[in-house]
Amino acid sequence: MLKTYVISGLLTPTLTSRLWFTRPTQDLGELNSRLDVIQFFLLPQNLDMAQTLHRLLGHIKNVPLILKRMKLSHTKVSDWQILYKTVYSALGLRDACRSLPQSIQLFRDIAQEFSDDLHHIARLIGKVVDFEGSLAANHFTVLPNIDPEVDEKKRRLMGLSSFLTEVAWKELDNLDSRIPSCSVIYIPLIGFLLSIPRLPFMVEASDFEIEGLDFMFLLEGKLHYRSARTKELDGLLGDLHCDIRDQETLLMHQLQCQVLARAAVLTRVLDLASRLDVLLALASAARDYGYSRPHYSPQLLGVRIQNGRHPLMELCARTFVPNSAECGRDKGRVKVITGPNSSGKSIYLKQVGLITFMALVGSFVPAEEAEIGAVDAIFTRIHSCESVSLGLSTFIIDLNQVAKAVNNATEQSLVLIDEFGKGTNTVDGLALLAAVLRHWLALGPTCPHIFVTTNFLSLIQLKLLPQGPLLQYLTMETCEDGNDLVFFYQVCEGVANASHASHTAAQARLPDKLIARGKEVSDLIRNGKPIKPVKELLKEKQMENCQTLVDKFLKLDLEDPNLDLDIFMSQEVLPAATTIL
Repeated sequence: MLKTYVISGLLTPTLTSRLWFTRPTQDLGELNSRLDVIQFFLLPQNLDMAQTLHRLLGHIKNVPLILKRMKLSHTKVSDWQILYKTVYSALGLRDACRSLPQSIQLFRDIAQEFSDDLHHIARLIGKVVDFEGSLAANHFTVLPNIDPEVDEKKRRLMGLSSFLTEVAWKELDNLDSRIPSCSVIYIPLIGFLLSIPRLPFMVEASDFEIEGLDFMFLLEGKLHYRSARTKELDGLLGDLHCDIRDQETLLMHQLQCQVLARAAVLTRVLDLASRLDVLLALASAARDYGYSRPHYSPQLLGVRIQNGRHPLMELCARTFVPNSAECGRDKGRVKVITGPNSSGKSIYLKQVGLITFMALVGSFVPAEEAEIGAVDAIFTRIHSCESVSLGLSTFIIDLNQVAKAVNNATEQSLVLIDEFGKGTNTVDGLALLAAVLRHWLALGPTCPHIFVTTNFLSLIQLKLLPQGPLLQYLTMETCEDGNDLVFFYQVCEGVANASHASHTAAQARLPDKLIARGKEVSDLIRNGKPIKPVKELLKEKQMENCQTLVDKFLKLDLEDPNLDLDIFMSQEVLPAATTIL
């Protein structure tokens, strides 16, 4: 319906807008509070503030998913970065909203409910998490001066390289003189090992045995052993990597508990930030497309729209003609709209529904003015969602949509029906449409507000509907200019005198010959006269039949004793004579 204006493009704002769109509300306080925010950001002097809030919202991410991973202890390094930016951006939102008018409910809520717990969370994360080190190591690491024991083990690990080099020189002194070099390495979960290059004479496994060393494994041309010194190192230094990881994991768990204890404020932050995000998007759309603020009147049953526009069609068409609509009184509760094909009936129907719907989600609307009354539901028979998986025909889908309106619409409901009945036999479709409308008209003042478009002009010509103040006929204004039909796309009172289907066929580039024949047949049916075949086509067919009969006659062998001319006359000539004469 609208250009996508949600700035952050994240799951939470999207769900908020989807919730608003799927659950329009009649709570006038809630609707007006949304409109107050949109109106505030439409003021030119508040454009810079809107852009500032846009930037801050861009850093607020899907925190509920992070909190869920924290509960399962599946937190990633990127999650801590996202949470840190989100919290600081939320604090920026709070400070910005504190400078805005507190008479607007959303600004007041953000200023008050973004508590100092956010400061506490941000300070803890910034003080504990080493983001650069965590990204390099691909796991959670803490900053220095958080845990003295972790710092001491990291210092040992950093000085381990030079220390192991000294140990390797001492080991080399005790090895066979044929061994040119060795090294002492540290492997997490295994410990310290003496690494010796594999020499040419070391062929069999028995050749790997060295006195005073315990053979461990061969890897990439090097033999790995445990010696007395490496065992001593294991006891002295332990498994430094694992010890550091275990202690940092414990610190991460403690930090997670601190964050989860304040999960409620984070959830509230996401809720209010998503509301602000959606309203900023609606304000941007209203500014770009010239929307106006709707007014709500609980005393009005229906809607009153002045110069309304279809929010999408006005962007696609080079020129768009606005139209007004009023269904707020007992007069004209059922509006039957006729007019030529492609004259704008369906667009008019949809724009009435869309403007009403947009107003009921708290958005500005594409109209000069819009007054929305107590509308409790919008029922439509406009688009048939066909699918082979449904196992339903197009007409039964249409009937289901109309049945919902008939069975559930109240005097406060808006019902929009576009071309109902065209999916079946013309007489049956016309009868069903007339029956549905007569049912609603019989309700009197409790009749829903109904807009119906139809090309069944017999509905009016045969006077199938009872006349009265509840029924009003509208049409789309047109003008015939010679053979051309000019559309004004303007709704006015009255009834169309023809559907002008031939004009639409010409626009679709149907051959002129077919269009002329169609008009001829239509006039004959309308005047109750018999339809005769086209003379040119009839003569052409007669000539073809004559030629076929002559060809068969010329192929006869009159000297053939078995030839029976009586049979030829009865089977070939006489049947063909009915199509020739």
